[in-house]
Amino acid sequence: MLILVRHGETAVNTQGRLQGRIETALTERGRDQATRLAAAVAALEPVAVVSSPLRRARETAAAIGAATGLVVEIDERLTELDYGTWEGWRFSDLPDGTFDAWRADPTFAPPRGESLVDLRTRVVPCIEELLDRERPVVAVSHVSPIKAAVTWALGIGDAATWRMHLNVASISRVDRRATGGPPVLAGFNETTHLPG
Repeated sequence: MLILVRHGETAVNTQGRLQGRIETALTERGRDQATRLAAAVAALEPVAVVSSPLRRARETAAAIGAATGLVVEIDERLTELDYGTWEGWRFSDLPDGTFDAWRADPTFAPPRGESLVDLRTRVVPCIEELLDRERPVVAVSHVSPIKAAVTWALGIGDAATWRMHLNVASISRVDRRATGGPPVLAGFNETTHLPG
């Protein structure tokens, strides 16, 4: 089983901005979320923790590593979508019609950024490798790579990511059937470990 974890809250999240590759630390609330998340994940008895190299993911993964006694591995393929020159922008900052065009076309990329198709091409080989480990593995990542993994597991198009909501510090799970065959989505946006 692959346990997909979204990092805890950052200040950029609270401002509703496209965070992308911007390096930000967890807020105090985000650190609390990471601690609660780590306890929930530790109960699943993972054998490995793999993280995006971005600080917010590494800080979340460190809490999980501390709770499980596992050394955190870094995998660049789990990095957030590259929003290019739009990093730090709100959706409302985009030129008129841009958001609709982006939602309608998975090959659309922000200037000097990455499309959803590019993202899936990067993320899926990583997800397949982690699933091949068979025992539970934690992947600490970001909203877009996790959604890419989910659309792959469900066998649906990349544009479906726009129809999903994924909370910070949430858990989603992808597994393989015992009899083989395609992957299955075993859980999505689980937040029962968080207050409120």
